[in-house]
Parts: sequence; C-alpha cells; structure tokens
Amino acid sequence: MSEPTRALSASARGLLRRRSLWLPSALILGMLSFVLSLLYLGANNDPVGSMKDMPIALVNADQGTQVAGKQINLGAQITSQITGSADLKDKVSWKQVDRRTADDLLGKGKVFGALVIPDNFSASVAALAGPLQHDPHPPAMTVLTNPAAGSFGSSMAAEINRKVVQTTSAQVGRQLSQQAEKQAASGSAERPTAPGAAAQLMIADPVKATIEEGHPLGHHSGLGLSSFFYTLVLVLGGMLGANVIHTQVDTALGYIASDKGPFRTVKPVQHISRVRHFAVSSVLMVVLSMLTSALAMAAAVGIIGIDASHLLLLWIFGTCATAAMGITALALLAVLGTPGPLVTMLVLIGLAIPSAGATIPLQALPGFYRFLADFEPFRQVVDGVRSILYFGAQADAGLGRAWTMVGIGFAASLLLGLAVTRLYDRKGLHRSAPHAPAPQPAPIG
Repeated sequence: MSEPTRALSASARGLLRRRSLWLPSALILGMLSFVLSLLYLGANNDPVGSMKDMPIALVNADQGTQVAGKQINLGAQITSQITGSADLKDKVSWKQVDRRTADDLLGKGKVFGALVIPDNFSASVAALAGPLQHDPHPPAMTVLTNPAAGSFGSSMAAEINRKVVQTTSAQVGRQLSQQAEKQAASGSAERPTAPGAAAQLMIADPVKATIEEGHPLGHHSGLGLSSFFYTLVLVLGGMLGANVIHTQVDTALGYIASDKGPFRTVKPVQHISRVRHFAVSSVLMVVLSMLTSALAMAAAVGIIGIDASHLLLLWIFGTCATAAMGITALALLAVLGTPGPLVTMLVLIGLAIPSAGATIPLQALPGFYRFLADFEPFRQVVDGVRSILYFGAQADAGLGRAWTMVGIGFAASLLLGLAVTRLYDRKGLHRSAPHAPAPQPAPIG
C-alpha cells in the first residue's frame, strides 16, 4: 500500500474514532425512530377503545301500529334503548334527526353513518305474530355507510349499527316468542294455526339489516382514501420543495457547493441578509407551488383518473396549501438552521399524519392526537381536499375551516420567518462572514 493510501486509510480510521461523529448521529437517529414509533403506533393501537363521541345519525320514521286496540311504536322504544345504551355511552354521539337531515349530514361528512328505522317497522313486527302470515316480510332497519367521511370510520359506524340491529332483533325475537307461547297456550279456536311456518323461522332473529351507501362515491375514489393521498402529495410538495429551494438559493449565493456526481462547482460568495434570503426563498415557493399543484392534479386526474370535480378550485386550494406548507418549512429552516429539516418533518409529517383523521377518524384517536388535530396543518388540508373531491366543495363540509387555517398558517409562518431573520440580522448573526480585507503592503522605510 502506497504512503498516500496509508495516510488516507489512517485518516478515515481516525474519523470513525471521533466521538463527536458517533454521538450526535446516534442520538438524532435513535430519537427519531423512537418518537415516530410512539406517534404512529400510539395513534392506531386501539381505535375502538379510544373511541369517543363518534357521530352517527339515528332516524326513527316508524309510524307505529294498532295491536289489540292499543297503539304501539316500537321505533320510539328502540330509539330510547339505543341512545341510552351503557355500552355505547360516550363512544357514540347519536344525532336524532329525520331522513332528510341525515342525508344532509352524510353529504357534508358530519356523520360516519346512519341507522334508519322505517315507517312500517312496528307494523312489520306485529305482522309476524299474526295468524294468517303465510308469506311474511321481515322487519328491516337500514344501515347507511359514508366512506366519503373516511373508510375506516364508516366501517366502524357500520359495525356499531349492525350490532345495534342484532341487539334489537334479539329483543324483538324474545317478545315475539313470548307472545307466540301465550297464543299457543290460549288454544283459541278462532285461530286455526299458530303464526305461519315462515314466520316461526323468523321469530328467533326477526329484524334484518339492510346495508346501503348513504353518500355514494365514485369507483375511482380509493374507497374514500384518495383525499388523504392527494393531501400527502401537497404536503410533501411543500416540505420537500422548501428544502430544494433553500438549497438552490444557498448554491446560487455560493454558500454551499454544487455536487453532481463526481463534478463539483463552487460559485463566488454573494453576501445577502437573512431576511432577503428568506424573502427570495418564499417568493420562489409561492410561484412554484402553482406549478407543483398543477402537475399533481394533472397526474392524479389526467393520467390516473381519480374522481374529481371543481378542478380549478382544487388547483387553487392545492397551490395555497403547498405554499403554506413550504413557507412553514422555510421559516423553520431559517430559524433553526441545520436541525430545520428534522423539525419540519416532525411537524408536517410525524405529528400531522396520525392526527389528520384521514385514515383513523379523530373520534377513535387518543386525546393527545385529538388535541393536535385542532392546529396540525395536515388535518386542515385533508378536510379541504375531501370537501372538494367528495362533498361538492361545500364550505361547511370542511372547506371553510381549511381555507381559514391554511391562511392563518401561511401568515403566521411568514411573520415568524421575517421576524426571526430580521432579529438575527440586527444582532450581526450573518450566515457568511464578509470578505477579509486585502493585506496592505508594509510602509517602506
């Protein structure tokens, strides 16, 4: 081995022996893995156990019926039992409304599903116990799903409603069995048969659940998840775009070298204040967000073909959301410097995705994540995208709040970046040292 090679090898070994190289890297990477594991798995560990106040519409359209001269309304009884159930207390927030209001709530993503008791429910149940039922029709309750509000949340609500129907069916079945036993014991000659044979088979489990989609989605909506992935594209576009822009501005100013494979170039340093650096980067971010939003939409809608309407609004909202995310990332880079990318990733991705309510509904998350959801940007953007894609861009379907929070986030991040960089400049904390003055020749004599 030649002398230069041995020297380089010794230098590399010496570098690997440096504690200052190992400790920070181990600390940063270890804590990052630890924190992300806590955040992601903590949010999804027990959705059912964490459930609190999941909104589900409950419609009682039952008109009641006359039985032996007495008016009965099983719908009212069942409604009272459902809303007073100890098993679902604090877990479900039942919205007792009429069918029209339920459809409106489903169409705005305000509820994850609905349970409908039809107008002939009491009559259908009473008919099963009648003596002349040769072709009885079982009473049914309709379970309405709402995958547009989130496929997982819709599935949870549908499962709750199915269990409610099963419980109701068991209760009604016991009542019918008792009534059938009384009729058989009475031995009335006026009734040639007990309840019809088909009805007898239904008595044990008389109430059926009919599953319907309360707010239909197109076949190219990813079962309600296309809004989440589209939002992820916008957020990553802002976060990664900010890092690219920050690096490109530094390269153009000569603060860092440009490495392209084996080729390395270094431009002469151009001194610029921190405020101007942040301002230039922010202008680039806003302008280029128009391009990235357009290309994201072109790929998603034009090439892949996801179901989408209000395309102009989708582009405008995507531009503003990407710009807001990018300005937030640029502000953190300007304020924190080298740790900026890690903190940006933690704020915009690590804390944001578990608290977005895009996969697991907010009502099925632990309290810490519900707290984060009030201000974390990912949740605000996904609500806006969901409203545009699935709910006709209605303001009260999440789009109004999304616009407000995106605007607040943009303004707050811009003010933070300008204020802190101005403070750094006033204190003389420049990112590059001024050129050293050229040495003066010594005087002669």
